[in-house]
Amino acid sequence: MPSYSGVWTLPAQMQAVAAGTWPVQRQLWDWGQNNFGQLGQNNLTYRSSPVQVGSLGDWSKTTSGQTFTLAIKTDGTLWGWGLNSAGQLGLNDTVNRSSPVQVGALTTWSSVIAGATHCVAIRTDGTLWSWGNGAQGKLSQNNSTNYSSPKQIGSATTWSKIAAGTYNTAAITTSGALWICGLGTYGANGLGDTASPNFIQLVSATVWADISFGFRFALALRTNGTLWAWGGNTQGQLGRNNLTNYSSPVQIGALTTWSKISTAASYSFDGSQAIKADGTLWAWGDNFRGQLGFNNTYDYSSPKQVGALTTWAQVSAAPLSTRAIKTDGTLWTWGSNANGELGIGNKTYRSSPVQVGALASWLTLPTGPAASTTPTIKTS
Repeated sequence: MPSYSGVWTLPAQMQAVAAGTWPVQRQLWDWGQNNFGQLGQNNLTYRSSPVQVGSLGDWSKTTSGQTFTLAIKTDGTLWGWGLNSAGQLGLNDTVNRSSPVQVGALTTWSSVIAGATHCVAIRTDGTLWSWGNGAQGKLSQNNSTNYSSPKQIGSATTWSKIAAGTYNTAAITTSGALWICGLGTYGANGLGDTASPNFIQLVSATVWADISFGFRFALALRTNGTLWAWGGNTQGQLGRNNLTNYSSPVQIGALTTWSKISTAASYSFDGSQAIKADGTLWAWGDNFRGQLGFNNTYDYSSPKQVGALTTWAQVSAAPLSTRAIKTDGTLWTWGSNANGELGIGNKTYRSSPVQVGALASWLTLPTGPAASTTPTIKTS
C-alpha cells in the first residue's frame, strides 16, 4: 500500500487517480426530515440543505426507509440510524438512534435496501438476509414475526439483486431467476393471483436483471432491456396507458433500451422512473406534487420523457419527490419540499428538475422506495 502522507503535487495526485491508487473520499451527506434522527446528526433538526454525516469518507452504499437510514462502508461493515420501532436498524433492539451505529461486527455486507419498515441485504458470499417488520410475511421467514437483527433467508448463495417495498420483498439470483414474497393484494407478487406467500416464491426464471418495488406494485427489467410491471395501477404507475391491475408481469411498450429503474412507495402516491440506454429520463404514475418533473401536476399512465436531455446517469424516486444524478456528477431534485427534502435551502415545491448546489462530485443515490431523506455519497 503506497503512502499518502506529506505534500503531493497536483500532477502526482492526478497520476495516482488515473492509476487507481489515490484514495478517493466517499463522504455521506443527507437532508430533509429528521424526526427520528434519520439524518445521522445526533439531533432531530430538519435540514433543507445537504449536511455531512460524520467526517469520514469511507461510505459505499446507502438506503433510506420511511424514517430510518442504513449504509455500507467500503470495508463491508453495515450501519443504521433513525426509527427502530420494529427492529429495522438490525441492532438487536428497538431503540431509536440519531447517529450511525454498526450492525454487528461483520465486514461482508455487499448490498442493502430498505422498505417502509423492513430491510433486506446480500452478503459477499451471496447469502440473503432480512430484518425489521415481518407483517405480511415480507421477511420471507415463513411467519409474520418482527426480527431486530439480520436473519438468513434459506441457504442459497446465489443472490445478486434485491428490492423492498411497503409490503413486499424480492430478490434475483445470479442466473436471473426472480423470487417474491409478501402481500399479494392487487397482484403485487406477480404470481398470477392475490395470494400472500410468507416465503419467497419463484415468479420466473433466467430473464430478470433488476426490480424495484412500490406500494403494491413492482417495476422490473429483463436482461434483454425490456421493461415490465405488475400489481396495483390506480394512478397509472404500471405504464400501460390504463388503470388496470395486473397480477402477472406485463410488458411496458416494446422497447429493448431500458437500463435503470426506480419506484416510489407510499400509501397514496405511486410513481415510476426509468432511464434508457441513451441517457434519457422517463416518468409516469402519480404526479401530485410535480415529482414526475413535467412542470405540472398531472398524472401519466404511460412513460413520458422528462425534458430533452441525454445525460441522466442515476435516478431515485421517493413518495413525493425525485432525485437524480447526471453524467457530469451534478445532483438534481424535484417534487414535494415540505421538509426540505429537495436540498435546495428552502421548502418551495418544484415540478421540474432543479440543481442542488453547484458541485459536480456526487457519486451515488440512495435506494429505497419509501425514503424520507436522501443519504447521498459524494467525493471530497
